[in-house]
Amino acid sequence: MRYLAVILMLAVAACGSVRQEDTDAWVGQPVAALDKQPVFLTMQRVTTRAADGTEIRNYVNGANVGRCSGTGTGMLFGGEVPMATYSAFSNCMSRFAACNNIFYIKDGVVEKAVLVGSGGARCYTNDSFKPQAGSGNIR
Repeated sequence: MRYLAVILMLAVAACGSVRQEDTDAWVGQPVAALDKQPVFLTMQRVTTRAADGTEIRNYVNGANVGRCSGTGTGMLFGGEVPMATYSAFSNCMSRFAACNNIFYIKDGVVEKAVLVGSGGARCYTNDSFKPQAGSGNIR
């Protein structure tokens, strides 16, 4: 019985993981592809800019995002926020279960995609995560 439980846990963990090929598919994509990706259109987005000019977008897949908005969701989710505001948001979100889909963009092109779980959440990807993905269901 123990062996069956261990096998079942490993199978479930394998189904819910971040696939490298899914994140790599974003490297070199124009930001317009990210703007039109159907799954990310359903998520709250927080955007900031690093000192070197790199745009950082965090598409948050989580339930308690609004609690970390500070001055209101219009200020945080409407446009670009200063790095200090972004850092305060990230610190707050560490207490809530969410998957942070973080994209680094330079000169209108995605340089890197990184998924970071917070509050005990584990991130996963599937084909709906990729650029030009059709409709997909979010768990």
